Amino acid sequence: MISVNITASLYLVTGILFIMALRGLSSPETSRTGNFLGILGMGLAVIVTLLSLGDINQIKEVAIGAITFSGSCIAFLKLQGLMSGNPITFKGQHLINLFIGLLIIFLIFSFTKLQSENLFWAIIIISTLIGFLIIIPIGGADMPVVVSMLNSYSGWAAAGIGFTLENIALIITGALVGSSGAILSYIMCKGMNRSLFNVILGGFGGDTSAS
Repeated sequence: MISVNITASLYLVTGILFIMALRGLSSPETSRTGNFLGILGMGLAVIVTLLSLGDINQIKEVAIGAITFSGSCIAFLKLQGLMSGNPITFKGQHLINLFIGLLIIFLIFSFTKLQSENLFWAIIIISTLIGFLIIIPIGGADMPVVVSMLNSYSGWAAAGIGFTLENIALIITGALVGSSGAILSYIMCKGMNRSLFNVILGGFGGDTSAS
């Protein structure tokens, strides 16, 4: 547990990081820095939330943050050339992703009923796994859109946690990041002649680019 004053101060830092992330994502030259700041801000928000509560029953939205974090790691590796920019696929991939997605929904539903700590950590682990799996089949040329969408997801995760905690700062900041990220993704898709729907669902069967 950490004090209320420290929590408020760290949330202020989180908000600043999110604003700087939005500024960075407004230009292709600074988009990587913007994405990094967005990840840092979301990671800090989640850590502060965990440390300030001590009650796992109030943080179900962290599953979205786990998906966002793991997906962002893959996007970073591809953009940095540390991983092949070509789509990574294997037989039955889409069915596996669909099964895991349905499993996460079932576990979240069970968690709300049973309030089990084991179920909570199972959700976190499986959400992290699906974050990797839905990004690896997307080609390197579509990574900028993926990065923008993942940043949007992190915002909605923060907003969800804000509603759970009745924290106005998280709600406002999360909604700002989530909505602006979604709008930016749409604009980028229009400019790159891509289908936003296909890029978002790349891991579930959408068309992706290998270049």
